[in-house]
Amino acid sequence: MILSIIITFYVTARIEIRSVNTENYFISTFTSHRSLIGDDGACIGKWVYSKDVFFENVHFKKEWLSYYQIGYKAMIVNISDAIAMNAIPKYALLGVAMPNSMTRHQMDELSRGIQSATVEYGIEIIGGDTISNSKLDISVTIISEASNPLLRKGMKIGDIIAYTGVIGKSARDLRYLLSGGKVHTKSRFVTPKLRQSFVAHGRKLLHCGMDISDGLFSDIGKLCEANRLGIRLMKKIPKKIACSGEEYEMLIAFSPRQLRAIQRIGARTRVSVTPVARAVRGRYLNRCKRHHF
Repeated sequence: MILSIIITFYVTARIEIRSVNTENYFISTFTSHRSLIGDDGACIGKWVYSKDVFFENVHFKKEWLSYYQIGYKAMIVNISDAIAMNAIPKYALLGVAMPNSMTRHQMDELSRGIQSATVEYGIEIIGGDTISNSKLDISVTIISEASNPLLRKGMKIGDIIAYTGVIGKSARDLRYLLSGGKVHTKSRFVTPKLRQSFVAHGRKLLHCGMDISDGLFSDIGKLCEANRLGIRLMKKIPKKIACSGEEYEMLIAFSPRQLRAIQRIGARTRVSVTPVARAVRGRYLNRCKRHHF
């Protein structure tokens, strides 16, 4: 997630920006079952498995979020992968590393945040592990069920690429936090909003999709890579919007003939749909800086 890496970049000043995407390189070293790697989760039969980590001083600082908010967001950013694939999250496995200095009240608040998200999406926590650590780090595995998963592959030449909702505010709020300011508890950075209803109703019209976690331009790059296509932008998009990560809006591709139908589904599910590009032959160059590793 690019916002989390940006936090590390500013907070620790130890990130080396390289011309090669080292994250992609490391992933490419795992050659077995490559067909299962590349989406927001791995589809095996009717099940979808996904995992993200949520680490202190990488994805968040405790001065920015309450323990309840940390627990809630740690779950929501993981649930987002399931929602983006039109999967219904069923079970979760937790790995929590916490410092000895945490009080029982803080543990209760962390647990309350985690459980608030699981209750909201009907998820049962079925196990995991806890260890002592120098800081608070959370790892979550989500097990979901999908009869018609939405994958990153499937985009066709001429398709419209669009995103849901409004993007750009997560990076803006991160800048406030980095400068010592505060943000509202309903900020996108604090409380991401997922688009489960839109994905479920629109799935039959969507060729492919994913959630926007690394930024619009970066994630468009992932769709282009998965489908070996390029794009032609329909309008100019400022970098402060296009490079804003951790938005957790949907990035989707569909036939131009379905634009009005998609927008009607958006209206019914109370989410805007903004077309930004068309898929074309060629290659796509991501204009956002890479801060990974």
